[in-house]
Amino acid sequence: MLTDMPIEKLREYRGSGREPQDFDDFWQTTLATSQAFELRVTVEPVESPVQSVRLFDVEFSGFDGQRVKAWLRVPNASDGPLPAIVEFVGYGGGRGRAEDNLFWSSCGFAHLYMDTRGQGATWSRGDTSDMAAAGARYPGVMTAGIESPRDYYYRRLIVDAVRAIEVAASSQFVDTGRVTVLGTSQGGGVALAVAALSPTVGSLVSYVPFLCDFPRSILITDAFPYKEISNYLAVHRDAEANVLNTLSYFDGVNFARRSTVPAWFTTSLMDPVCPPSTVFAAFNNYAGAKELKVWSHNGHEGGQSDDDIRIAIQLKANRGPERSE
Repeated sequence: MLTDMPIEKLREYRGSGREPQDFDDFWQTTLATSQAFELRVTVEPVESPVQSVRLFDVEFSGFDGQRVKAWLRVPNASDGPLPAIVEFVGYGGGRGRAEDNLFWSSCGFAHLYMDTRGQGATWSRGDTSDMAAAGARYPGVMTAGIESPRDYYYRRLIVDAVRAIEVAASSQFVDTGRVTVLGTSQGGGVALAVAALSPTVGSLVSYVPFLCDFPRSILITDAFPYKEISNYLAVHRDAEANVLNTLSYFDGVNFARRSTVPAWFTTSLMDPVCPPSTVFAAFNNYAGAKELKVWSHNGHEGGQSDDDIRIAIQLKANRGPERSE
């Protein structure tokens, strides 16, 4: 069933949260701190029965110099430079196996697939630890360090993701003028943040993005992962003001106002995990050329391969989005 506002209201909705006055200073300082650590990229070939794509095991220094894993997949017939897809993983997943997710490299892109620190035991495995001690939390990562923007889990993950763009740009296989960030759900929310924070990003693909309009999200859905935050506040009853303040630094709506690269979004009107109003809030505030594909009868799975094929065709042709919704 439909999970949110009528479509007419969704087209007008711009969010329920606040923007911290020091939002830009917070992220400038965070990223400047990360630059104190050398990127130290290592790239090792992976032996595999796959013959159409070359596979590489990548490692680099992310937040606080901690080592982050990734896979690099490159079409076998090309030495580059190629248009690149830098992809971020959905909640609970990790980078999986090198042979997984060969679509983008098979389409002719250099595909960097970043692991997700501290995740990777729900639906695909991960190889990157989250080294920070974050205090009390509800099981999962949504409340890890949530009472302080400096300690919050997503500060570390977003820094990792921005540095992954630097890794892609350093590769001989990548055309630095054609770098696209892409993700689904959590990955879509992280991609939205990176599009606002990295000057190297040339376009954004954000499928059913998570991490948007937190004040509304945690109230209108009982679905996880947002429910982790509500469950935390059910115990830590006096922490709501601190929690909402922290989340405002990581809200995709605030990042959307700061990103001007061409962007493709998707949402599903029957999505209980990332309610469509929260996606519309980010889309309606997005500062650049943009397109939103609305799947009327889908849930959190969104358009799946229909989306991938449509976006691959547009990116290969170097076509921009057309305003929709």
